[in-house]
Amino acid sequence: MPPCVTVLIIGAGCRGKRYSYFAVHFPNRMKVVGVADPRAFARNDLQKIHSIDKKNVFNDWKVATERERFADAVIIATPDRLHKVTPEDCKEIVSVCAANNVMLAVCHVLRYYPASLKIKELLDAGAIGDICHIQHLEPVGFWHFAHSFVRGNWRNEAESTFSLLAKSCHDIDLINFWMGDKRCLKVSSFGSLSHFTNEHKPKGAASRCLDCSVEQTCPYSAKKIYLQRAEKGYFNWPVSVVCNSGVCDIEAVTEALRSGPYGRCVYECDNDVVSNQVVNMEFEGGATAAFTMMAFTERLGTRKTTIYGTKGELFCAGGGPVQVFDFCTREKTAYPTNKSAFIPSHLMGHDGADYYLMDSFISALTVSSLCQPCHKCRDFHNNRHSIKAAMVAEVPLFRHLIHHSTSPF
Repeated sequence: MPPCVTVLIIGAGCRGKRYSYFAVHFPNRMKVVGVADPRAFARNDLQKIHSIDKKNVFNDWKVATERERFADAVIIATPDRLHKVTPEDCKEIVSVCAANNVMLAVCHVLRYYPASLKIKELLDAGAIGDICHIQHLEPVGFWHFAHSFVRGNWRNEAESTFSLLAKSCHDIDLINFWMGDKRCLKVSSFGSLSHFTNEHKPKGAASRCLDCSVEQTCPYSAKKIYLQRAEKGYFNWPVSVVCNSGVCDIEAVTEALRSGPYGRCVYECDNDVVSNQVVNMEFEGGATAAFTMMAFTERLGTRKTTIYGTKGELFCAGGGPVQVFDFCTREKTAYPTNKSAFIPSHLMGHDGADYYLMDSFISALTVSSLCQPCHKCRDFHNNRHSIKAAMVAEVPLFRHLIHHSTSPF
């Protein structure tokens, strides 16, 4: 039996807590032995869930680095502003990890999603010939965008990062992943903040939804998004995010909407990240890709992908199946995806991709004593091209101009 991997969680918010549940459901494979978070309720919550020794509970991750090594791996789930998010920072991460023989995995969870892997398998097998163009859509969801990118942690670029990196780095990464060895040579991007500005505030609207006379006609009402869910006994995400005290009940949600950021009118927030953006990419050999991130959609996160090849066309929506139309036979074939028979509810984020990520990460750590990545756990040298593409697309100048790279990404 492979050894159990011991893990330190840095950042005990939604991401860190969710990934930590892999240890609860698979205790023979992973054990959480430490937590670092500046918020007492968050780190105490994780300490209780995993019975963590109090000497391994930290209010600052830097303190943990001063200790002798006590964990096999670290899961870094801190806010974006605390990440290394510039090209130079990314290069430094690669250099330091390579110098110290450390396995580095980026949480681009959709790479581990069965539908994404089936698409990659079919492309590599030549099912549609040579790739000519990839068309990919990420529908964020109208209320999800209001929650995360108007009222929430990712609303303001100075406090977090731009929405293309925060929300759609997964999608840019998928495009690079599917393109294989072809490097991106040119990027153009256009985007804007639509609707969620003060000039669109309805007449008679208040500064907070609980006090608003026109709240019932507003699709972005905080009462609809949070309070109505709480009244039905639902206190998971996104309701759990609203209560920053650790206590989540009707009273706590109501008070949070009365005084906290999630109760604000969406037309009076300090948000500045774009609500819709398109990214066009040209790759080696002339292949192209077009990506769209759209806030104003009914569906939440159900991506749609069409890939046009010289011998066929591939289409996939959400978790599949993946459909391939063969130009030669004029026949369409639906390929099922290899989904796990059981995924714990705590790990169902991104339609189960959170589970597949953690499964691959822990497997990679136990595959050999050198902790070399398995075939699913790609190294950061590949991921950084996706991050650089997103950064180039977002630079204000390049939102309206084509960027001609002097060398492949």
